[in-house]
Amino acid sequence: MNEIIKLPFYAKLTLILLSLISFGYIFYIGQEILIPILLSFIFAIILRPIAHFIRHKLRFPHVIAVMITVLLFILLFIGLFAFLSIQVSEMANDFNKIERNISIHIHNIQQYIREHFNISSREQKEYLDTATEDSMEKGKELLGTTLASFTDTILNIILIPIYTFLILLYRTHFMLFFSKLIKKEYHPKLQDILSQIKVAVKSYIVGLIIEMILVSLLTTIGFMIIDVKYAILLGIVTGILNLIPYVGILFAGALSIIASLTGTPDLSIIVGVIVVNIIVQLIDNNILVPLVVSSKVQINAFVSIIGIIIGGALCGISGMFLAIPIIAILKVIFDRIESLEPWGYLMGDDLPKTYTWRNIKLPLFDSETTPKKIIIKTDITVPMFTETTTENDINRTEN
Repeated sequence: MNEIIKLPFYAKLTLILLSLISFGYIFYIGQEILIPILLSFIFAIILRPIAHFIRHKLRFPHVIAVMITVLLFILLFIGLFAFLSIQVSEMANDFNKIERNISIHIHNIQQYIREHFNISSREQKEYLDTATEDSMEKGKELLGTTLASFTDTILNIILIPIYTFLILLYRTHFMLFFSKLIKKEYHPKLQDILSQIKVAVKSYIVGLIIEMILVSLLTTIGFMIIDVKYAILLGIVTGILNLIPYVGILFAGALSIIASLTGTPDLSIIVGVIVVNIIVQLIDNNILVPLVVSSKVQINAFVSIIGIIIGGALCGISGMFLAIPIIAILKVIFDRIESLEPWGYLMGDDLPKTYTWRNIKLPLFDSETTPKKIIIKTDITVPMFTETTTENDINRTEN
């Protein structure tokens, strides 16, 4: 007869931390293999309704339905890439204008520094030469790294559609594998975990896509109002880069400022680009994200930022993009395993998201709420305690 070994808390904590470190190390050394698989897994979740529609509504065989779905997915990306390539090639023809306008702004900055800080142009040039004396060597290293990264990206672009096709094709096979791996008495819990993972990841990714479209539209309209050349291209690029949390919008802003110099060296255009980006980000963070990027799994901002930083340190941009879906998957699993439930609660966010003002629900930015008394019923006597919570948590506890 098998006996369950009960470990003290510090031993459990040590094992959990060692497991996390081991998984992180495995993920780091195997990122070239794991990243395409994880991206394909996410794309397969998004594309599954399309494959289901083609198979059951249009009566296509399973293999043909999956093949058509993946082909439509590839054609969508090819069309977007072709549009961006045409726009970028047109913008490249204005490179001489960009270079000339940048020189004008650099000259104006040097003149301002000379007049207000009494530093001559020659001294400024010496400072720049000293600061960039190793730039050529670093540039060669950066070029080599970029070429290697580009090669890996091309390989991933080829592998991701293949992986996505195979995941959709063998979806039932993988489900049966998990059912055989787990004891029968845990099958309901396994089914609940898998269904919640699907819902959480799908709602998050679909919300991101909608957010990308809206941010692209708002940015394009803003750039058209201030008469920025290539407004459509810059709007789409801003929406795409906005998918990378916190960092993407900075690159998009810098690119928009440089591209705005194709039309005129006027400083007001640069100021206008900055203002448009700030306004769009305010709308995105305070309206679009709370309303559109809704997930069935609520993750607090502290864990999200740490996860994004760790993902970026381990796997770069791909790791930053995958951080939130992976955290959401871990939280679903933790919430449904009794020994890991405290970690799921730590990752969660139980603060109120809205408040009512004259029968209108608005985002809530103040985390302070009236303390409510909650009685926790367990096998042992637990004293009454008070904590900040939501009405949903109170009702769930009382029930």
